[in-house]
Amino acid sequence: MGQEDGRDEERPVHRVTVAPFLLCRFQTTNAHYEAFRRATMRQKPEFTDPAQPVTSVNWFDAVAYCHWLSAEWDRHFRLPAEAEWEFAARGGLEQKRYPWGDAEPLSRPGYAQRWRHGPEPVGALDPNGYGLYDVCENVHEWCSDWYDPAYYAVSPAVNPAGPPNGKRRASRGGAWRHHIKIARCAARSSIPPEFRYADYGFRVAGEEGRSVARSHA
Repeated sequence: MGQEDGRDEERPVHRVTVAPFLLCRFQTTNAHYEAFRRATMRQKPEFTDPAQPVTSVNWFDAVAYCHWLSAEWDRHFRLPAEAEWEFAARGGLEQKRYPWGDAEPLSRPGYAQRWRHGPEPVGALDPNGYGLYDVCENVHEWCSDWYDPAYYAVSPAVNPAGPPNGKRRASRGGAWRHHIKIARCAARSSIPPEFRYADYGFRVAGEEGRSVARSHA
């Protein structure tokens, strides 16, 4: 994890082991989110194309969606940890700057024509080495961790889950509103969990084969 020539919060570079996990190929879309939104009377997203990633969801909305989806599918879903997200974003290319390697974002197909008025529909370009679409771009993605810029200095080597508390929640990836639309794999970001922005969304994680524990009267 991390990048030696990156920002202060991306150092020190350190090796981390994460347990096997699942991560959705796509950012959660408006189509995915709509049934949950109606069931829970949450506000409409700023962008409404069913194929666009849902935006203007805060961290609590994203967690609530995971809980709702878990009950619907009888499977355990959640937000990814920062360590899981960075592992997945790299797509097997260890210590490369971007999911495709080290070439700069401006080299990406159609870069100058994309993101004119908001996020793009998901899955427009080829996936990374792990089959994930739009990783590091389109919208920031909420992670499960509290955020601490100094966490890497004390992070455990196995399944780091972030600090025990904080005031901001971690997020990863680039976003359509930024001057540079695609982030490096190691780039970290954060905002308070109650904030909603038009360039914030999320991607669902889970564990293979793990069902929701149900109680019976």
